[in-house]
Amino acid sequence: MSNTDWDAKVVIGQKAKAPKVTRKETDLNGARRVGAVVGTDKKVTAGTNKAHQGTDHQRIAKLDRENEVAPPPKVPPSVGKAIQQARMDKQLSQKDCAQKINEKPSVLQDYESGRAIPNPQILAKLERVLGVKLRGADIGKKLEGPKKS
Repeated sequence: MSNTDWDAKVVIGQKAKAPKVTRKETDLNGARRVGAVVGTDKKVTAGTNKAHQGTDHQRIAKLDRENEVAPPPKVPPSVGKAIQQARMDKQLSQKDCAQKINEKPSVLQDYESGRAIPNPQILAKLERVLGVKLRGADIGKKLEGPKKS
């Protein structure tokens, strides 16, 4: 306990002085007169739009276009025609057929028009309901019943 300084003051609740930022020349000169430590930093990009300076962004955009990934393949038109023909043979509307496979009518519409990205699960449901092969070779061929052994 001999190294305790009884004369030192500890003030609780006082904040340390943060450095003051000023834009005025008069405040800066006043701080210099008092003898305060003064540091001046000039902003390099002040008032400019760095995003559009130079042609770097053009080169990057060109690289992005070159490396662009091809869009996923759509359903072939033969599949759409096979779905439509099989649906007509069974005398089902798009709405009824969509209800049987638990999908929205718009999904079935996209498959028939060739705008949909093929989903094997939906194609399998359609094959079961319509009784027509929609994947692989022989698209549009009638499916036989389960194989008997």
